[in-house]
Amino acid sequence: MKGMVGQLKPRERRGSKPRCHLITHGPAQEVADRLTSLVAPFASISSKDSWMPDGFTDVEEAELHKAPRLVPSSYATQLAEWWLPENRANARTPNFDIASTCTVEGKPGLLLVEAKAHEAELINEAAGRRLAATASEDRKASHKTIGAAVKSARIGLAAATSLEWRISRDSHYQMSNRFAWSWKLADLGVPVVLVYLGFLKADDMCKPGELPLADAAAWEALVRTQSAELFPAGVWGNRWFVNGVPFIPLIRSLELRLGEETAA
Repeated sequence: MKGMVGQLKPRERRGSKPRCHLITHGPAQEVADRLTSLVAPFASISSKDSWMPDGFTDVEEAELHKAPRLVPSSYATQLAEWWLPENRANARTPNFDIASTCTVEGKPGLLLVEAKAHEAELINEAAGRRLAATASEDRKASHKTIGAAVKSARIGLAAATSLEWRISRDSHYQMSNRFAWSWKLADLGVPVVLVYLGFLKADDMCKPGELPLADAAAWEALVRTQSAELFPAGVWGNRWFVNGVPFIPLIRSLELRLGEETAA
């Protein structure tokens, strides 16, 4: 395990990052079983599905508009046009810690995972997307298109759930964009399971301010607290439909110590 983790950049060898690679490392059926355990009974992953990253072999995380093994090219184009300024289809978009094809209610779908290993990882991301006074014209253009994209998701999610949504580019940007991308995929016809995954007792997270997540209840309480400004608590753990396409946001936790091949 030490040698495999060593394939990551030094700053990536602690916390949630190496654990995400560990989940997707090994024989395909074992990986599929691990991923299925995160989403059961709402979805399933088979050994024939594709995921990113692919263990420690291919450590690239998924930008969905550049991930043909996960998203058909026609959808990828629409995702880029929705999020990015014109003629910037190769620019960066949010990347997911784990993304995998899956089956949701008998239909091809996507599993998207946002993972954390300590409280500060989630708390510190409550800020909005900042635009400096010295921002480049490209940055200004993307700031505008991202704002419009998140707004479209906010309106769409409100219509789909009959609930009040306040996701925004300017507050809680990371969680807002995770829900925005999930909505857009469902709007395109792709069922989505979005998992906020907490890695418990990650004792390697020992820097000041990095408190390991103690247990499943603590992680769930933290996620609910951080999301309370964006949408009602009842959003979590339920199946919603965007134009008849399932969208399922879940809070899950896992104890996975580095050096172990399986979860505790």
